[in-house]
Amino acid sequence: MRLMTSLAAIAAAVFAMPAAAQSLAEDAAAFGARRSVEDISISPSGDKILYVQPGSQADETIYVVDLVDGGAPTPIITMNEAKARLSWCQWATDDRIVCEVFGMADTNGMLLGFTRIFSISADGSDTEMLSPSTSHKTMGVLQNGGEVLALESEGAPGKILMTKRYIKERCAKTRLCNDKEGLGVDAVDIESGSARTVEDAALRAVTYIADENGRVRIMLASDTVASGYDGSDYRYLYRRKGSSKWYPLSSVDAGGPLTVGFQPLAIDSAKDVVYGLDHKNGHTALFAFALDGSDTMTEVLALDGVDVDGVAQIGRQRRVVGVSYATEKAYTRYFDPELDALASAFAKALPGTPQITIADASSDENELILIASSDTDPGKAYLFEKDTRSLTELLSLRVPLEGRAMGAMKPISFPAADGTQIPGYLTLPPGSDGKNLPAIVMPHGGPGSRDVWGFDWLVQFFAARGYAVLQPNYRGSAGFGSNWFGKNGFQQWDAAISDVNDGARWLVAQGIANPAKLAGVGWSYGGYATLQSQVVDPTLFKAVVAIAPVTDLNLLKEENRRYTSYTAHDRMIGSGPHVEAGSPARHAARFQAPVLLVHGSMDQNTTIAQSKLMEDRLTAAGKKVDFLKFDGLDHYLLHSQARGIMLKRIGEFLETSLGD
Repeated sequence: MRLMTSLAAIAAAVFAMPAAAQSLAEDAAAFGARRSVEDISISPSGDKILYVQPGSQADETIYVVDLVDGGAPTPIITMNEAKARLSWCQWATDDRIVCEVFGMADTNGMLLGFTRIFSISADGSDTEMLSPSTSHKTMGVLQNGGEVLALESEGAPGKILMTKRYIKERCAKTRLCNDKEGLGVDAVDIESGSARTVEDAALRAVTYIADENGRVRIMLASDTVASGYDGSDYRYLYRRKGSSKWYPLSSVDAGGPLTVGFQPLAIDSAKDVVYGLDHKNGHTALFAFALDGSDTMTEVLALDGVDVDGVAQIGRQRRVVGVSYATEKAYTRYFDPELDALASAFAKALPGTPQITIADASSDENELILIASSDTDPGKAYLFEKDTRSLTELLSLRVPLEGRAMGAMKPISFPAADGTQIPGYLTLPPGSDGKNLPAIVMPHGGPGSRDVWGFDWLVQFFAARGYAVLQPNYRGSAGFGSNWFGKNGFQQWDAAISDVNDGARWLVAQGIANPAKLAGVGWSYGGYATLQSQVVDPTLFKAVVAIAPVTDLNLLKEENRRYTSYTAHDRMIGSGPHVEAGSPARHAARFQAPVLLVHGSMDQNTTIAQSKLMEDRLTAAGKKVDFLKFDGLDHYLLHSQARGIMLKRIGEFLETSLGD
């Protein structure tokens, strides 16, 4: 029997705050706080777990818990760097953990993202950098520190399979330098950092896929582009069992609005197939491609009206167990009957009919880490043990929000001007009658993304402050097929913005929104959409909040000219009259609503220059504009204190602008 400590109680004590907080400052701090658990993993034996817990600022701490001996969680290392954060951590063996760090660096005026992989002992006594080192001889910048393809290289515990980027070195007066270029694969010892070459450098290789046994079976190669920019034509190659020869698998064209061609995701070596996505009847479907030399492709799942998102995988071997997709809610259809039955049983047994995700599993899959959440529940982590059929609560994912009433997220649709029904979600304040409310239309980012039913901290903050929130999946959103996506939300911004505005008019027509207290709030493309709404209909929204927005389409292209992804941005935005017409910074004179801009200085997705330009143009036009800047933070503002400051400023801005 396991001696379980009440981790939830311990975490609650750390994050304790009044459950009935009502002031704007208290709501901003509670909803702005990052998740109490950003990552969680179980050891191969199932005897230990680790979880990553952010602090109030840039700090993140890795905790280890012994599930057998019990006791309080032990902090083994704290990362405290504003420009870097932990992407993930996972057990490699029962004694060592492997983590990835993502960071941003300003290199001669260029913002560059980078990753590094390191390992650490379970007691925190020893760390080892696993990414390759660079020196003054290196003729380039090592951004990608390696991708972990498998936690065991061909069944060898303690050696993980990692990609390795080779960069040429200056070889003056010495032969002890690297003259290779491209991407290879190494088996890396997690204790010493020593590496053995598994795949030599391939100049055009973009990435590799290994099977659950740690064998490299698939390579993605790019085309050659004389300009030095990334091309749009890619080739997938595969290996048959027991062979080192590469065979052609598929060709992919990424030059249009949607990527065309079979895109492998994960391998099932027992079935000797690779699962991947391709198009059928205008929607993304899941197929299985045989790796036995027959080159046969079998349809696994195709749906009417929505796209298949990908595959579900569990455990250390990343075993493929199902397929994921989203209609009004996100679903996983399990191939494994046992897991399918378990997921259904969990959803019924746990309160609030939550969505269930299998976050991790022990080597024998007897111990499972489950995440249960819903639209009104930020989520909890549970430990399930198959042999004893026991289910134990481990941790709350957002302790500061424990006990708070949340607004239900209701799937709805509304008519666009041309009669098309636009899907979306409506969240009303807890206990509200849904009539004559201050309201927010909140278009999602992307635009190649979509909103999905589930807990959303930003939506729930506004609901707690008394606002109705509409999230439209406007035309240009992903997940609804190629016709809905169109040319994307930039080249066909007029359709996307029209849908956003029609959503606001629907709120008024339904009596939900007070037309004098209607605001637009968005992040990234969503921020662009709320700004561009003012260009199309300056009288609709009475206040606009744009977080990390695009404000000038041509500037977005030019900002990326120094990066290898320039041609992809050029294709996404296109050329023509829509660039001028669809750039809100060029039409500041049309704005009637006050604007609040929010941006981080280390944002590479949409640089802070976008918001600075918008501020300058609005100021020159004599319009009301406020600008909240966060030094050292990137596009996602992953900093609890900063997010709390942002929410408080937004709350004050809306109260003032809407007359509350």
